[in-house]
Amino acid sequence: MNDVMHAIFFIFAFGALFVSVIAAEAWYLHRKGNKTAYSLKETLTNMTMGFNYKIVDGIAVAVFIRFFYDWVHQFGFQYEPVHGLLSVLLIFLISDLAFWFFHFLMHKVRWFWAVHVTHHSSERMNYSTALRQNFTLLLNGGWLFWWVPIALIGFDKNWATIAIELNLAYQFFLHTETKSPLNKLGLIFNTPSHHRVHHGSQPEQIDTNFGGVLIIWDRLFGTFVPEEKAGKIKYGLTQKQPTSLNPFYLQLHEWIDLFRDFKNTRDIRVFFKGPNWQPEENSDIHQQLERS
Repeated sequence: MNDVMHAIFFIFAFGALFVSVIAAEAWYLHRKGNKTAYSLKETLTNMTMGFNYKIVDGIAVAVFIRFFYDWVHQFGFQYEPVHGLLSVLLIFLISDLAFWFFHFLMHKVRWFWAVHVTHHSSERMNYSTALRQNFTLLLNGGWLFWWVPIALIGFDKNWATIAIELNLAYQFFLHTETKSPLNKLGLIFNTPSHHRVHHGSQPEQIDTNFGGVLIIWDRLFGTFVPEEKAGKIKYGLTQKQPTSLNPFYLQLHEWIDLFRDFKNTRDIRVFFKGPNWQPEENSDIHQQLERS
């Protein structure tokens, strides 16, 4: 019961903060004469998706993930955080690196992209875009790549929950074109400037800047591209840009396309290759289907 109450607390506490920031940015931009940065219908859609994602997430964490975490924990190093700031720094680095790897996989493996595509499908960049999430994230197993490394080190599940929630909370503030003080921290930290590049759909912007809180992983792994070298940023998808604002369509359409492609190709590799991969012998058929 305590786990459920903790989940509800996170949902409403951060939800109230995020909605307040969204309202403030929308008001500020409207006052500045920018009347296209926000669409009321799209903002409501994004908030609906953020809400149903967080409800499923909260239930999954409270009912299943934390118990699974305890089971994995017994096979790891069982590190006990007794060193104060050193332990805080360690779990921060581990959780952020694990997120980088998880985020990378969401762009490279279609099974995981089927969830993450929702977040990239907006053609706007504002704080409400951060809430454009997919509740099926907790159903496709991708969360394992984030939670399991922390469990294997041995941190208590409460430490892990707090580290992951704070990581996600920070990422909310990356989704803006409004001037942000975070941009001054771009040598080490992820910033709105860096994250705008990540959301771009042009060739020089795709698969860049995967970081959560830190950008140092991208600098180390060669996926960092600064905004000034990324060209003009165009948000949205490279293929099959949705026009619907139905939140459930936006969360499920890529799953439907994925299983349709498997039905047409009978090639299990469509689940594990990149988002646009097709067997060579089926490429013509796939193009015809997309035009139909």
